[in-house]
Amino acid sequence: MPAQPDTLQARFWTVAALVLVGAGAGAMLVLARDAPRVEPRTITPRGSLPAAEQALVEMFQNAAPSVAYITTEVLQPTGFFTATVAKGAGSGFVWDGDGHVVTNNHVVEGARSVYVQLDAGEPVEARIVGTSPDYDLAVVRLVRARRTLRPIPLGSSRELRIGQSVYAIGNPYGLQRTLTHGIVSALGRELPTTEFREVAGVIQTDAAINPGNSGGPLLDSAGRLVGVNTAIQSESGSSAGIGFAIPADLVNRVVPSLISRGKAPLPGIGINPVRPDLVERAGINGVVIAEVRPGTPAAQAGLQALNAKSGKLGDVIVAVNGKRVDTLSTFVAELDRAGIGNTVDLTVLRDDKQRHVKVQVMDLEQ
Repeated sequence: MPAQPDTLQARFWTVAALVLVGAGAGAMLVLARDAPRVEPRTITPRGSLPAAEQALVEMFQNAAPSVAYITTEVLQPTGFFTATVAKGAGSGFVWDGDGHVVTNNHVVEGARSVYVQLDAGEPVEARIVGTSPDYDLAVVRLVRARRTLRPIPLGSSRELRIGQSVYAIGNPYGLQRTLTHGIVSALGRELPTTEFREVAGVIQTDAAINPGNSGGPLLDSAGRLVGVNTAIQSESGSSAGIGFAIPADLVNRVVPSLISRGKAPLPGIGINPVRPDLVERAGINGVVIAEVRPGTPAAQAGLQALNAKSGKLGDVIVAVNGKRVDTLSTFVAELDRAGIGNTVDLTVLRDDKQRHVKVQVMDLEQ
């Protein structure tokens, strides 16, 4: 019976182990029972918020319900007969009580469907009523407008001063109603939009603007709209403290036209210019006129175009209201700054002789 001692020994060690475990468990129970009770700390009363903080809280509470989270669906071709649906997102804000919402053109460009979410409600379908690639602005309208829409109060970008506090509300990276704070870093910047056009008078701010903020409002400390957040300058694509907003005065001029006509007024004088790359290649600074349209302010002012047969230059526009224009984009920006219906003083070169010509700015879209 040689296995019997081993069996008894195994049983002994098993019983001993159980006793030790039981003893340990008992010890743990004693320790747990004897441990002191730790109460949560008493909260120190905060007291009232400083007036400046309270004003900021109230400003956000008033403005946030008017900020929209915009999502889109865009068909992207993947082959000759196939396509995939790409989703996009951006921001916007309520313009009026009729359900019009303002955003950037690049947020809704090419979209087959647009949805707008306000407050904590469900996304509501919207239709595009007007777009302007030249100003990177667009207006959509809610298909089922809510009974109570709260438009953001409108301010004037002309009143802004460098160093003034501004606030951006939007949906960066899909994080809805994010508030960021900064200052007006610079005024009068120019922002390229389409191939030959720039938006003049753009606001530069260091309020954090990230992908998804596009189309959201830039507010002053009174909660008034002073700009539409549009772009950032960053190598990484994230906020680097340099953001740009389309000025409210321009927005207030463009948006009503988008609502009523579906397109924005386009300032011009009635000329077709020579392509900028050809002008640059020829070493010419200014706007070379390729064609003068009959019956336009340019024709009435006697401006002459390039002679296509002989190649002889006509008039080259080198300044608008005394400000030098070396490129087509700067020329258009100066016309936009002057405004449709107003008269500008053009500095023109013809046969190396400089002269001044008065021309009225017209709406090319009419």
